[in-house]
Amino acid sequence: MRLPRLISIVRLRPLYLASAIFLGIGPTSLRAQEPPPPSPARSTPPAAPQPAQPQAVHLKDYSSPRSAFPNALQPYTPQELAPPNLGNSPRIDSLMRDGKIYLSIDDAVALALENNLDLDIARYNLNIAEADLLRAKSGASILGVNTGIVQNTPGGGVGGLGGTVGSGTGGTTVAAGGAGTGTNGLVSSTLGIGSPITSFDPQLTGTLQLDKNDTESVSVFSPVPVVAQNTYTSNFGYTQGFQWGGTLTAAFNNTHLTTNNPTSLLTPQLGSNFQFRFTQNLLQGFGFLANTRFIRIARNNREISDVAFRLQIITTVDQIENMYWDLVYAYENVRVQQESLTYAQKALDDSKRQAQVGTVAPIQVVSSQSTVATDQQNLIVAQNNLQLQQLLMKNALSRSIEDPVLAEADVIPTSTMELPLQEPVTPIQDLINDALRHRAELVESRIDLQSRDINTKAVRNAMLPTLQAFAYYGGSGVGGDVNALVPNCSTTSGSLCFNPTTAPPPFQTANTVSYAGTLNQLVNSTAPDKGLGLTLSIPLRNRLAQSNQVRAELEYRQAQVRELQLENQVRIEVRNAQFDVRQNRVSVQAAQSAVDLARQTLDADQQKLKVGLTTQTAILQDAATLTTGESNLVSAKAAYEKSRIELDRATGLLLDHAGIDIADATRGQVTHLPSVPYVAPRQDAPPAAQPSSTPAPPAQPPPGGQM
Repeated sequence: MRLPRLISIVRLRPLYLASAIFLGIGPTSLRAQEPPPPSPARSTPPAAPQPAQPQAVHLKDYSSPRSAFPNALQPYTPQELAPPNLGNSPRIDSLMRDGKIYLSIDDAVALALENNLDLDIARYNLNIAEADLLRAKSGASILGVNTGIVQNTPGGGVGGLGGTVGSGTGGTTVAAGGAGTGTNGLVSSTLGIGSPITSFDPQLTGTLQLDKNDTESVSVFSPVPVVAQNTYTSNFGYTQGFQWGGTLTAAFNNTHLTTNNPTSLLTPQLGSNFQFRFTQNLLQGFGFLANTRFIRIARNNREISDVAFRLQIITTVDQIENMYWDLVYAYENVRVQQESLTYAQKALDDSKRQAQVGTVAPIQVVSSQSTVATDQQNLIVAQNNLQLQQLLMKNALSRSIEDPVLAEADVIPTSTMELPLQEPVTPIQDLINDALRHRAELVESRIDLQSRDINTKAVRNAMLPTLQAFAYYGGSGVGGDVNALVPNCSTTSGSLCFNPTTAPPPFQTANTVSYAGTLNQLVNSTAPDKGLGLTLSIPLRNRLAQSNQVRAELEYRQAQVRELQLENQVRIEVRNAQFDVRQNRVSVQAAQSAVDLARQTLDADQQKLKVGLTTQTAILQDAATLTTGESNLVSAKAAYEKSRIELDRATGLLLDHAGIDIADATRGQVTHLPSVPYVAPRQDAPPAAQPSSTPAPPAQPPPGGQM
């Protein structure tokens, strides 16, 4: 028995060779189906004198697959992504001198674009949208992208911690491309529902199997007590779907069988067959739209993620600018309270001297002491508020404040509010038209309507019955050796003998057919297998498809109404923002007039006090009035600046007016310094371009600082 086994091993060599050839050709055919390799990453602009640390994870396009050339295993190995950058950009170090951060509003915006964690979190959504598009290109359903606003940075509201803080990590607020959550759990949408889609990525399958089977015979016709049978199997399959609704399948099967059964005509017996089958949807699932709906929606989602990131930039810049003016207000309020305390202390000293000589009553000293105590309390409150605003600002402009130097550094604002001599006059309708063209929320809503229109068409197609036309072609072949235990009919009589005239065609002229001869039968039409046909499937009543279609239409109409509502809201926001600008400008003028009056009244009463025509109490009242007026003026100017910011946000022109480059914000590297309008440098601040060689000013502003 050793010799037949050796012969069988030798005869198996062509089968192994065919398997190796098929496996070698498979990856090549797969590479032919892949799109061309992705283009190189977008080139970054020239580095600024003080560039931020690179964020390579945000520069790569993940919507293109990894090429299998020259490394065939590359599509099957995970990509190593860079960890998040948790360090601050070098810009913040360049602004620190003598343990203090001298911060202009332009630098504050630039630092926010580089370091703000809200932007960092939202920036990842851009790559997530690209990865979702790559998933859709394979024919799979998409996972969706979070397009909500991330606002987990505290601060920016009136009085420090006011405003809306926190809308979910990663942007989980409901937006145009998102899904809501109902009271009883997750509320799904019909977006993406439609006919089944076969994977556009080719699928190659293979089976290599060795089976040794010994069976005890219980039949009176069996010539041997134990039938031994060895089967070697080598099967391969290929499947690929196409965007027009077709599916191609191919199968190539091989078997090698040896047995000790003398009734078997061939041993070893070689068998090969193949079949190509193409199936095309004719009703449900027919056409490009039904099969590429996920790709189209994923592309729209990527556009929505770009617009949502622009909205995130606007929201963050709006918050940072508001926080900056809160810091300026706190800084100036400390100056005002310090001046008030200084004057109250001087008045107390004068009252004590006059009380000693008997020119004023002792109760006047008590009144002055009460005023000093009140002013000290107001100063402490103002200083605490300033420290809070400095902490909030450092947190918003850095990724981490674990550095003790940064944590203890005072933030000195170097920009001041500038009231234009004449307010720009823009017709309200022009402002509204700008908002309707530029507001990111409206752009998101319009793109979402496009996705829902695609969805409604795909859902309508899914209502049709399933009708498939298919055609196939194949062939089979047989080979091996005539069993030596089977007698030849020319030398013996009986039915259990080998007769060349009734044997399979290859064995009519030969007793041995090689594996090559077996494969040749597959293509020479020795035993072809071909045909075509139709498959029809009709769901009776079709209630599921009806429900999906009605709901998809309702969601589309709902989105249209939502867009109209959003447009109305934008119109109101623009008008309200313009009202606030006008009102706050008048408030600044009124507060300035009140300060001028209070200062002149104080100067006049001080002259009267010298000649004894007034009392120290009146002087203290005048000083308190001046302090209140100056505090109101600082607050009015801060409110005016915030109203200008709100008007730019409402019209969607905040980034344009501030000179912010979207590409810089996307990379997290600012190469073009923003230029916020209606801002002037403080006259008492050191130059920002060069470090100051003189001792730095005290943490608290000096008296008489500019507002």
